[in-house]
Amino acid sequence: MFLLMKKTPVRRLFWDIETSPNIALTWRTGYKLSVPPENILRERAIICICYKWEGENKTHSLEWNKGCDKKLLQKFGKVAAKADELVAHNGDKYDLRFFQGRHLINGLPPMPEHKTVDTLVIARRRFMLNSNKLDYIAKVLGLGGKGKTEFGWWRSILLDNCPKAMAKMVRYCKRDVRVLEQVFHKLASYHAPKTHAGVADGLDRWTCPSCGGIHVRQNKRVVSTAGISRYEMLCSDCGKYYRVSQTVRDAYIADKHDARKVK
Repeated sequence: MFLLMKKTPVRRLFWDIETSPNIALTWRTGYKLSVPPENILRERAIICICYKWEGENKTHSLEWNKGCDKKLLQKFGKVAAKADELVAHNGDKYDLRFFQGRHLINGLPPMPEHKTVDTLVIARRRFMLNSNKLDYIAKVLGLGGKGKTEFGWWRSILLDNCPKAMAKMVRYCKRDVRVLEQVFHKLASYHAPKTHAGVADGLDRWTCPSCGGIHVRQNKRVVSTAGISRYEMLCSDCGKYYRVSQTVRDAYIADKHDARKVK
């Protein structure tokens, strides 16, 4: 069961790709063989991209056209340009780099720089789990898990352009995206946001950076070794802690004072 998360002013896009293998000539099979790049007959490409906006029900998909992923790249590039953050699991090292590599090979112009959130990076940095795979994290957190795949899907799509296999691949990828969003919201409580939700919504900097909430309070003063004061705040709306500077804290105090005077 997938829960619909509350929409925030941050335009957060969850995405995942499924890729094809290279087709290459090889004289032997095994696990410790080297296949030089000149043996490649057909370059790997992106079979499909699935994505959804945070807080929305619909999960979208884009598919290649009989092995050609150029239009798929162009279409998703326009979607990604509207996002404040791109969220993927191992997206920084795999999905985004693969996507950019296909841009290069297809002769497309460079993509603009995107702010990314990688749930694999969060898991590795913040926790010591038995596995950092998305499927394991989802299961151990009680969110279900990823679907199952079959090697035959790739064979049928790559060699036969099979619509049934493609449909199965897209369903699998869409499920991954929905699981990703659920996992992100579980991990995000332990990770500082990359975009200030309050400021994105036109509010002051003392509001909660995670949800944009205004029901916050000062928790304690923290002083660094350099003697710089910062203030830990607690948001009553989402329960997350965050820190602000002396200047931002003073603005918070002034705003609260003005609000009491109005009452």
